[in-house]
Amino acid sequence: MKDIFKAPFIIEMGETTANMYRQGWDERNGGNISYMLDEAEVAEYLDLNNVIRTIPTGFDAKKLAGKIFIVTGTGKYFKNVQKDPETNLGIVRISADGTTAELLWGYKDGGKFTSEFPAHMMSHIARLEQDPNHRVVCHSHPTYTIAMNTVCSTDEKDFTHKLWQSNTECVVVFPDGVGVLPCMVCGTEEIGIATAEKMKEHRIVVWTNHGIYGTGKNLDEAFGLIETVEKTAMIYMLALGHTVNVIPDDIIRGLAELWGLKMMDGVLDD
Repeated sequence: MKDIFKAPFIIEMGETTANMYRQGWDERNGGNISYMLDEAEVAEYLDLNNVIRTIPTGFDAKKLAGKIFIVTGTGKYFKNVQKDPETNLGIVRISADGTTAELLWGYKDGGKFTSEFPAHMMSHIARLEQDPNHRVVCHSHPTYTIAMNTVCSTDEKDFTHKLWQSNTECVVVFPDGVGVLPCMVCGTEEIGIATAEKMKEHRIVVWTNHGIYGTGKNLDEAFGLIETVEKTAMIYMLALGHTVNVIPDDIIRGLAELWGLKMMDGVLDD
């Protein structure tokens, strides 16, 4: 077996969580990541027949049966992942009936995956139905995104429009727009179901007064989506009340046409 601590997915998780912590997006134990791994790659580092223990999934995850994920632990700090991945991360496989996850590595202090595990897995299911290359769900608490969310309506078309108007990168990076949920109790099946429903149309979902969910084919893509929304929310908030120039709809439409992108319907004026 190869050294698990040198596995690319362990190194990537350490680098990404450290970067998100440095950005100020994941204070204390805020934020969580789940990353679907390739079984053949994991088998180079772990004995897949060696199940350490099982952990209830909290919902019916049968659609992901047999899938393997590396997931940040509940109550764990992103800043500690790089120096102690075996305590702060776990590698789990969804059981055949979807009611439990089989721990293959990690959570060595007896811990378990994030309390947002159902929301993550439901989002994985929704995104895989849209894109078979989907792999990552990242949840974080970016400062300016939350601030912008407090001064804007929860109308996702209006929220998307404000972002598209503030930075030309936005329509290019997320032409599918941003989904927005009202303020809900986190860590519940209900918010997981609502998030997954939004994920059928969007790769990014904002939780009002809480944070953001970003998804992607890899960690870079998911991080980049969150990063672009957060940078643009910062621009919006810095200019709040003083805006003279916004990007006109015809320029936004032109950018989408230039890159051959399908935009979220109903955001721009016809």
